[in-house]
Amino acid sequence: MIVLQCARVSKSFGATPILNNVKLEIQTKERIALVGRNGAGKSTLLKAIVGETGIDEGDISIPKHVTIGYLAQHTALNSTRSIWDEMCTVFSSLRKMEVGLQQLEAEMASSPVDEPPSATEKRLQAYDAMQIAFKDQGGYQYEADIRTILSGFGFATFDYSTPITTLSGGQKTRLALAKLLLTKPDLLVLDEPTNHLDMATLTWLEQYLQSYTGAILIVSHDRYFLDKIATGVIELSRTRTTTYKGNYSYYLAEKARRYEQDLKQYEKQQTAIANMEQFVAKNLARASTTKRAQSRRKQLEKMDRLDRPEGSEKQATFSFTIQKQTGNDVLTIDNLTVAYEDEPIFSGLNLSLTRGESIAFIGKNGAGKSTLLKAITKQLTPQTGTISFGSNVILGYYDQEHAKLSSGKTILQEVWDDYPSFPEQKIRTTLGQFLFSGDDVLKTVSSLSGGERARVALAKLMLQQANVLLLDEPTNHLDLEAKEVLEAALVDYPGTIIFISHDRYFINRLATRIVELANGTVTNYLGNYDDYVEKKQAQAERAALAAPQVIDKPINKKQSFQQDKEAQKRERKRLRRIEAIEQEIEETDEQLNALEQKLAEPEVYSDHVAAAKIQEEIDTLNERNESLMEEWETLQS
Repeated sequence: MIVLQCARVSKSFGATPILNNVKLEIQTKERIALVGRNGAGKSTLLKAIVGETGIDEGDISIPKHVTIGYLAQHTALNSTRSIWDEMCTVFSSLRKMEVGLQQLEAEMASSPVDEPPSATEKRLQAYDAMQIAFKDQGGYQYEADIRTILSGFGFATFDYSTPITTLSGGQKTRLALAKLLLTKPDLLVLDEPTNHLDMATLTWLEQYLQSYTGAILIVSHDRYFLDKIATGVIELSRTRTTTYKGNYSYYLAEKARRYEQDLKQYEKQQTAIANMEQFVAKNLARASTTKRAQSRRKQLEKMDRLDRPEGSEKQATFSFTIQKQTGNDVLTIDNLTVAYEDEPIFSGLNLSLTRGESIAFIGKNGAGKSTLLKAITKQLTPQTGTISFGSNVILGYYDQEHAKLSSGKTILQEVWDDYPSFPEQKIRTTLGQFLFSGDDVLKTVSSLSGGERARVALAKLMLQQANVLLLDEPTNHLDLEAKEVLEAALVDYPGTIIFISHDRYFINRLATRIVELANGTVTNYLGNYDDYVEKKQAQAERAALAAPQVIDKPINKKQSFQQDKEAQKRERKRLRRIEAIEQEIEETDEQLNALEQKLAEPEVYSDHVAAAKIQEEIDTLNERNESLMEEWETLQS
């Protein structure tokens, strides 16, 4: 079933066309990635779909029964409620129904003995209908759903009575997405939902969206995420859309294949046209060949001529070079302790870095990754420990917040002031490599988008020719094409790199070692992100199979067999318990149905004492069912 259809949609801002004859169609359960460079109009199209902005021409069709949930960029949940109360607002109708059930139960329990049977029967019928509706709409499940979603977004350890006003901007953004997912709309429209998510939360969100029963339209610059989620890609380029079936990697390969095919057809036709024109020119004046020449000329006039296929839009082209090479030992950190407001972020930290390595710092938000980079660049002073550098080290630092860019300067002034000995032409040429040409270099920094500011910062970093690069989230604000250019430049970089990134595709391409920061300590993993995930899974499996007691001597084959046997025994026990719970829930439901039928019998509902006793049993069984469901969910996870 079609949940969204856009036909001939056009939109302009002033004289500048943003969307032109856009076509888009989404079916139930499809996961569509909308891709395109920054400024292509992706967010504009999403806003038009959800009705936040109008269109100049065309139609956007959404069936009346289809519900839409929209998460805009930089959306934060602003509320004076607590975390729990805010999430519960999604289920306000269920909570009202719950109150109504409680009121009906109280009325039935306190109804007079001489109440007419018709009144009692009417109340029981109303109660029965409301209870069935409550159950069918998830009334006995919604609190468990809230806990599951909050846990997935990293709020498992939070006090749910915490006021939202006390949370950070990133936490409010995560809560906004959590609340949206709880509404379970037929179509999820998500604009950069992976912002502010650490890797654990990203992995959870991927798994959740993969099993989501509705359709999804998503804009994201996270290629790893798109490869996991997308079943189709719609590219928005030069104001038009092109559709591809498959994930992001398929889209890249198919786009290249289509371009090569179209180019071959165009070149083949151009060759044929040239040959026919040459034949006409040579043979039109000859009496013996003039008819053939006229026929060819008519063919040329009727020919449907192909346009030369448009390649990729203009993109940045740059590379990083170094002034001179470092020694083999680049960096040594010994027993480092850094605290914030007397609270240690990490302590006793040790790390060494050798020439040519490319190290990725990963860890949960707040683990201290950016703090460690700032300690290395001497932007903050550690409480204890030392940071020493090898010979000839020249540090180049990229700040994710671009805090060192002066908002009042023009782009040209911003870069030239850092390198005043360079001629203006060199600065302009460098900025041209980053897509700032002509009068663009006279724009003020304050007027730039996030992606443009990132390109200015990268231009300054390239001119520095540092032999050790420290990069804090370098792919933030960059579109997909710009990320690929940056990756290629860093892969060919002859120096040493330390970087922080949540972009797992970027980490996979660049990292030779992963350094995980957790609980104030570091753990090293050789290889890229996929290698890291594989090793973490192996560690988890070993931990699950390990015996609870500490074994000092080596484990022989007999002991290893016994441990495997114990692990298998625990797993069988878990599965048996799940089966037993499911059986008990089924039996409880049967008992509830029997009691509700009994409660509807005239001789029972006319007996106030008997009716109250049966209602008490129903309440007990409902509470038991809720407890069983919570245990079942815990065992399943």
